[in-house]
Amino acid sequence: MKFLIQRVKHAQVDIDSETVGKIGGGLLVFIGVGEGDSREVADRFIRKMMNLRIFADSEGKTNLNIRDVGGELLLVSQFTLYADCHKGNRPTFNSAGNPTLANELYEYIVAECKKEIPVVETGRFGADMQVSLVNDGPFTIMLE
Repeated sequence: MKFLIQRVKHAQVDIDSETVGKIGGGLLVFIGVGEGDSREVADRFIRKMMNLRIFADSEGKTNLNIRDVGGELLLVSQFTLYADCHKGNRPTFNSAGNPTLANELYEYIVAECKKEIPVVETGRFGADMQVSLVNDGPFTIMLE
């Protein structure tokens, strides 16, 4: 599993010129599911993401997590996080999980996050999405 986490001022996902997910301040998280991933793996990633202290406290130090600041989440499935570019110029995605597993785990992650964060928005699994954001920092972390 891979989570590409970006601290954002705001972010949104559009499909066919329609906004399907939109947040204010918080985290935009691109989620890649690999072969062999499970709910147990997803749970570890969710816990790590929720507890990342990447938001500033009153002294400007990154001591607060998303819950501490009342941040919002935008979760977007992205199998291309599993791109392998070692050979040639055309990426392969052999390590990405099959779509059935990936969608199941993506929906599980969304449901689990909604238990802890009041505002959780999403993209649409398998869709051609346009994602726009203002990265705050910039601050980007890859969990693998």
